[in-house]
Amino acid sequence: MASHDQDDLSTPVSDGPAADGILGNGLSSRSIEAFGRKFTTTAGQLIAPLGDAGGSTVYHNAMTEIHKELRRPLIQRRVFSFAKTSPSDLVRSRLSTSETHFRALTHLPDELLSNIPEDNNVYSLFQGYQATVPDVLADGRRPRGRRVSRGQKLLGDTPVAPEDPPSLGGLKKDRNALNHRLEMLGVRKNMASSEIREIDNKIGNLNSMRKIVLDRLASLEQEESHLEHEVLDIENKLDDLQEAIEDAAAISQPSPTPSENRTIDEEDPSQAAESTFMSESIYQKLPSPSQKVKKAKSARRKTMPILHEHLEAGSSIRELAAHADVISAMDFDIPFGTMVTASLDDTVKVWDLNAGRCMGLLEGHQAPVRCLQVEDNIVATGSMDASIRLWDLSRADYAPQDGPSSKYGEDDEDDGLGFSHPDDLPPPPPANSMQDCPLFTLGAHVDEVTALFLKGDLLVSGSADKTLRQWDLQKGRCVQTLDVLWAAAQASATQTLSDGQWRQTGRISDASADFVGALQCFDAALACGTADGVVRLWDLRSGQVHRSLVGHTGPVTCLQFDDVHLVTGSLDRSIRIWDIRTGSIFDAYAYDNAITSMQFDTRRIVSAAGEDVVKVFDKTDGRHWDCGAGAQVEEFSTPPAIVHRVRIKDGYLTEGRRDGAVGIWTC
Repeated sequence: MASHDQDDLSTPVSDGPAADGILGNGLSSRSIEAFGRKFTTTAGQLIAPLGDAGGSTVYHNAMTEIHKELRRPLIQRRVFSFAKTSPSDLVRSRLSTSETHFRALTHLPDELLSNIPEDNNVYSLFQGYQATVPDVLADGRRPRGRRVSRGQKLLGDTPVAPEDPPSLGGLKKDRNALNHRLEMLGVRKNMASSEIREIDNKIGNLNSMRKIVLDRLASLEQEESHLEHEVLDIENKLDDLQEAIEDAAAISQPSPTPSENRTIDEEDPSQAAESTFMSESIYQKLPSPSQKVKKAKSARRKTMPILHEHLEAGSSIRELAAHADVISAMDFDIPFGTMVTASLDDTVKVWDLNAGRCMGLLEGHQAPVRCLQVEDNIVATGSMDASIRLWDLSRADYAPQDGPSSKYGEDDEDDGLGFSHPDDLPPPPPANSMQDCPLFTLGAHVDEVTALFLKGDLLVSGSADKTLRQWDLQKGRCVQTLDVLWAAAQASATQTLSDGQWRQTGRISDASADFVGALQCFDAALACGTADGVVRLWDLRSGQVHRSLVGHTGPVTCLQFDDVHLVTGSLDRSIRIWDIRTGSIFDAYAYDNAITSMQFDTRRIVSAAGEDVVKVFDKTDGRHWDCGAGAQVEEFSTPPAIVHRVRIKDGYLTEGRRDGAVGIWTC
């Protein structure tokens, strides 16, 4: 039968009209019938029932194998997962991971496409690429400028071969090449300008980010100060509770009977007399041996602020309308710490530099304070009433401004201490906040105190009574008096002067100048600058002048020394730097006005030279520059007042002016 069908399919197609079937000239009806018989026979052989004798088992065997494979758990899970797969997952499965990432990254939404900035560049990307490629001539050499060697200039008589006249085509070619080079230079200039603008934008963004971080640092330091104050309060409460427990234990012990006290007095009457004598000191502040001394609590910060180190030099941090008259003296302990200012308006104020507000008034002097110093939490003030007072700021009843109080759920009440606006006048300080701060008074001088230096338990003061006094703060009394006139007379006698009288060495005698303008002490060495322009180095162990530094032609108003150098400022409008080891002048700087105040740190020397700015000398690079309100004042605006006092520590500068204002700057 198969051979018969093969013969029927292989029968050639007739070219006559009878061969044209329903499908055209390609197939005849006879061929279609033969193909149908073949297809029916094949299907019958594959899908015939098993009961038929002539049926084939091929189909049934294949289905049996398929059922066996489908019974496997792995195949079943695959079929089940395939049935749950969505069409999008099927599409993703046909793509590789890298191709999927590429399509996701290259797809841009309409929002981004609508915000594409306009390109203002007049040159295309291809022109920019051409401009970056170095110019190459036709012969492969780079173009160079015309250079004539020196030998060719000397050999001017050397015959030169005549050149052929240029052709029109060659000139046009050179012109086109030069125009192309000129165009490429324009492209390069545009590219450089674009890079500069891009760098400027990056710098602007970085400055904005830096300002944000600086604000964050400022808020962190304020919160740090607040937490330190809370820690200090808790420590004070713990100390008070411990003292109360100890006092209760001491009271519970049995006290000695009157007969026992009488026996003790009879056995050692000298000891009782000594106790009575020591308990009644002239200062009435020395505790008797039977009294228990309450240790002062230190208010020194555990952390150091660093905000001013990251600000640009000469930046204004804060300005305070502190007093109504000239700032006569000022000092502070650490940057963003505690500052004390004194003025000729008869007030001494304590300031919280971190919050920028007044903590209270130090009341007790009968005249304006001329000099002061802050050492940790101890303040020493010298007044025109010839007295020296010591204060303990750790006893102040002061709560810092709760900047982050709202974060802790506390009520942000106005206590009348903060500034509502920088231009507003400061509110009055709280009453009685410093009533527990006075320690004791030293009153041995007979004229106004113009200079002092405090270090630990040692205090040295200078007065208009022409004496220097050394004080022992443990005993509260003067232990040594140095007569400056006597030392000057001894120096005059040593120099074989006939008169032996006080000699004013300044060009113009200034009656308003302080006799003792400044002093500083280290261990047993004391440096003192006086109105005769001489800086004397004293030995406190012997009370003698060890060396005299002569050079100023006016009263010395300020001085400071370190291990090697001594820096002095005078009314002769100069600052001099001395070598302590040799006693010679190391360097000197002249100014337009008298020097009223000066101080230096590890890097800079700052001075008040009768101007509305602070004169700054950078010792590292030898640069002089101005810092203060006068350096930033705009044209036609009211100029600030003259700077009268300056203080600097670790790049943190404070300056007091003649109108009572105080400026705080980074330096």
